[in-house]
Amino acid sequence: MRLGLDIAQQRMPFAEVVDRARFAEALGFDGVWGFDHFKPMYGEGPGECFEGYTTLAALATATERVRLGLLVTGLTYRPVSLLAAEAITIDHASNGRLELAIGTAWFQEEHDELGFEFPATGARVDLLEDSLHVLRGLFTEDDFTYEGRQVSVRDATLRPRPVQEPLPIWVGASGEQRSLPLVARHADAWHAFGDVDSLGPKSQRLSAMCEDAGRDPATLLRSASLSIEGSVDQARAQIDAWRDAGFGYLIVGWPSGGRAQVEEFARAVL
Repeated sequence: MRLGLDIAQQRMPFAEVVDRARFAEALGFDGVWGFDHFKPMYGEGPGECFEGYTTLAALATATERVRLGLLVTGLTYRPVSLLAAEAITIDHASNGRLELAIGTAWFQEEHDELGFEFPATGARVDLLEDSLHVLRGLFTEDDFTYEGRQVSVRDATLRPRPVQEPLPIWVGASGEQRSLPLVARHADAWHAFGDVDSLGPKSQRLSAMCEDAGRDPATLLRSASLSIEGSVDQARAQIDAWRDAGFGYLIVGWPSGGRAQVEEFARAVL
């Protein structure tokens, strides 16, 4: 089981964000994860909240081994071709350690406040489908052309290519009518929020979608989130349950006990 750590990049100075990433790396976590928002997701009032991709660029040069990602990139915040160029840049800055995780976005209040368009759900799923095609095309082809419902590119080339071949694309999604079939056809990894009792059966349905798409379900990494607020034994039991359900990656939430609680977990489990 691979384990990443959500460093909860909000309400702290930037130096603390960097220090948490180095802390996770020193403890042996496989990945460091931030989020793609512009205001804190919890607590009262305003607070520090650094933009996700420039944060990843900084972490790329502040760390050496740990892989880097955002859980997950809101596709409504940036033109997809710009996101592709940012991802390539970070992949080079980190020497091939980026996990590009994308989703349809959900936080309408943030969009309204900052002037980002927030389309209806169907249009955002269209954007996800287009983005999966455009990102893969721009990562691998010259003079790439694609005509989509929300995004189109013409004779487009981005250089250099990513360090990773392929650069892994994760999708955060749960909708079984349209989003999960896109995961089955196009994604390298799937992440969803929920407990093992709800996501285990959903993962099985996703496996069937992979087979319908002519894909070996074992080639799709399954990821979920893990709370370590309880005891280490409870966390171990949860890890075992997720493994039994076919999940290969868990992202550990930053606990209320802070560094000491993370360190206790890491020493016992990693």
